[in-house]
Amino acid sequence: MLWSIIAGAIVGCIAGKIMDSDLSFVMSIIVGIIGSFVGSFLFGLVGFHTTGIANFIVSVIGACICIAVARKIK
Repeated sequence: MLWSIIAGAIVGCIAGKIMDSDLSFVMSIIVGIIGSFVGSFLFGLVGFHTTGIANFIVSVIGACICIAVARKIK
């Protein structure tokens, strides 16, 4: 569980920088964790299953997608 929070914070922070978004620390964790699920789901739909560093990259892409969708909803 602690690893998920740490990884979520790192992924959310990187995605926030890529998308030029000013996220709080808690929001970075939430976006990172949700982004990990979104990225894994979307890449799994096309048959791309990841491990290792590729999983981290997929998580960042998923978090960027979450930020983009949140901007469109706002």
